[in-house]
This record gives sequence, C-alpha cells and structure tokens, in this order.
Amino acid sequence: MDKRLLDILVCPICKSSLVHDADKNELICKADKLAYPIRDGIPVMLANEARSLDAPHNAA
Repeated sequence: MDKRLLDILVCPICKSSLVHDADKNELICKADKLAYPIRDGIPVMLANEARSLDAPHNAA
C-alpha cells in the first residue's frame, strides 16, 4: 500500500486513521474495530463492505 495514500485515507464512519494489515490485505480502523478490504490494490472504503474485528465466539 502506498504510504501517501494510507496517510490520507480515514475510516468513513469515525474519520480515524487506518492501519494497513499486509497479511490480510485490509485497512484496519482500531476505533471502530472494522477491517476494510483491499481488492486489486484498491481500498474498498464502504461501511457495508467492512468486516467486524469483534467476531462472535462459537460456543462448544
């Protein structure tokens, strides 16, 4: 991810800065605990495309 692009992108919900997770190819908003996907090198900054980092735990 281009450092200049990462410097200007913010979470569309809370406007916080984002962290690039290169392993999962996502941009992380720590404030909202959301991960925005990067597809074909393009960040998808839509709230309905974000995945929650608070995944529910499965009961055994």
